[in-house]
Amino acid sequence: MYHAAMGTKDPRVDEYIGKAAEFAQPILKKLRSLVHKGCPDVVETIKWGMPAFDYKGPLCGMAAFKKHCAFGFWKAALLFADKERAKDEGISKLTWGAPGRDPKKACIESVDDLPSDAVFLKLLKEAVRLNDDGVKVPSTKTRRKPLPMPDDFKAALKKSKKAAANFEDLAPSHKREYIEWIIEAKREETRQRRIATAVEWISEGKSQNWKYERKKK
Repeated sequence: MYHAAMGTKDPRVDEYIGKAAEFAQPILKKLRSLVHKGCPDVVETIKWGMPAFDYKGPLCGMAAFKKHCAFGFWKAALLFADKERAKDEGISKLTWGAPGRDPKKACIESVDDLPSDAVFLKLLKEAVRLNDDGVKVPSTKTRRKPLPMPDDFKAALKKSKKAAANFEDLAPSHKREYIEWIIEAKREETRQRRIATAVEWISEGKSQNWKYERKKK
């Protein structure tokens, strides 16, 4: 549930700024002020120990380190899809966390490193629009390709109808665990022993890590 009528300030952000190094405090105060100016309905919070700003979901965040500060947008992947944009508009310091960006170039060491207020607010309003429109950042997760079934393991499963049926019902991740366990064996005798054990466990409806799963219960 998000605040739609007005933004809020979090006293923890005041505390964070107060504890930051002397050089960092004016930078953090300036960034905070601009975020509220560009998005009056923004809600402050602390995430991962750093000040964060929400508006219909995560919007942006900032942090202070020993010798520099950093500011990043949650949907940086969309805002900086054009690789030349940060250079052309002088906003390279605001690309903290953006895919393919050099973290060193996103180090803010003084207020002078920030772009003009107009440039900052333009970028912030684009980020706000993305949240207004419910645009999501494309997932970077890639599905792992299934491992090829070892012939000897396949043959062993065929000898047990129950094991073969249970293996087919296993989740892809559990199938992969068994196959990895078998192909990682360095010695042939170890491999065959693991195949025999795998068939036994699978026929009993167990995953390869069933012992650990029992301990968690």
